[in-house]
Amino acid sequence: MMKRKPVYGLLAEFETPEALLDATQKTHAAGYQRIDAFSPMPIEGLSEACGFEQTKVAPATFIGGAIGASVGFGIQYYASVINFPLNIGGRPYNSWPSFIPITFELTILGASIACLVAMLALNGLPSPYHPVFNVPRFALASRNRFFLCVKARDKQFQLADTRQFLESLAPFGVYEIET
Repeated sequence: MMKRKPVYGLLAEFETPEALLDATQKTHAAGYQRIDAFSPMPIEGLSEACGFEQTKVAPATFIGGAIGASVGFGIQYYASVINFPLNIGGRPYNSWPSFIPITFELTILGASIACLVAMLALNGLPSPYHPVFNVPRFALASRNRFFLCVKARDKQFQLADTRQFLESLAPFGVYEIET
């Protein structure tokens, strides 16, 4: 007897961006939380319709910038005040206005590195494989088709009921995604 592969979710195909946006709003309103939409172009309001909230990238970027600023200022302070103090032109050892350019540059460097790492980590990247690639029609997602995925790990997901719900949204087709 052949074992059936576990199901990742169901994928509904739509022909227009308006149909995808409408279906996504109805799916989220029906209580499905683990949904994702795929489109060959940006669709205004689609991320809100999917229920995506504020990400953790902005706080990570702020923390990275704060660490960069602290390191930049700290290195200069240590070098000018503690390790090798020089009296140049009668200025104090801790002449903070001269520390601003390096502090600013390390703030930007720390923030950009933290932003990149947070974005990659939160998106699960790099990920050369995704289960939706098992659906042959998904190749059209980069050309002219729009897809809505309801994941099986959603609390409300029941294969037959979810399929019936997606079919009630008048898609071009509903496909089962195997892992």
